Amino acid sequence: MQVRVDSLLEGAARATGAVVIIDVFRAFTTAAVALSRGANEIIVVGGVEEAMHLRDAGIGQICMGEVGGIKPDGFDLGNSPFEASQADLAGKTIIQRTSAGTQGIVTAKQATRLYAGSLVTARALTRVLRAHGPEQVTLVGMGLDGKVRTDEDDLCAIHLRNLLQGRPGSITGTREVILAGPQIPDFADPAKPHLHPRDLDIALDIDRFDFAVCVTKENSRLVARKETA
Repeated sequence: MQVRVDSLLEGAARATGAVVIIDVFRAFTTAAVALSRGANEIIVVGGVEEAMHLRDAGIGQICMGEVGGIKPDGFDLGNSPFEASQADLAGKTIIQRTSAGTQGIVTAKQATRLYAGSLVTARALTRVLRAHGPEQVTLVGMGLDGKVRTDEDDLCAIHLRNLLQGRPGSITGTREVILAGPQIPDFADPAKPHLHPRDLDIALDIDRFDFAVCVTKENSRLVARKETA
């Protein structure tokens, strides 16, 4: 298995093989939380209007996500894993749109298999990828708006690479380096209430869940569900 690390929207566009699009703060941590809360599936989209159109058409019940970090008007949930952990999502279909993670999923058109990655599913994702045995895995950290690299996504990619290549990785080291980064104070900033302090706790709870978030194309839509190995 060859493991390649790339980043941002350009990296998503050129990614091949089994592709993992990584968004730790916060899209794919939130997606994993939603699935753990009993959501049936998550339809991944690139646009706000597309999300609301699908909900209005009865394709899904909940629009979840952000623009500029903030819940768009008309959406049911923002991009907060803590908020998702408090919501009644059992049996629901969620439609998710974010500024980085879902854009990467939509852009990764060359992937033979596609996953939404975060630290909360790291070891489970590794097991799933090994079970499929792809010749190549591409890990893409989406960063801020898919344009600027960020510590948490880059470090998640490195942690996943270590696990895939048979090294144990370092949960403590990964957490400590991320917690020393420039985005961390935002989660305690009263001027940024959309960034709940508990979002940080959940996003850095490495291996919180025992499933990967697999994305497949169904009826021309990108649909995320749990996958285990």
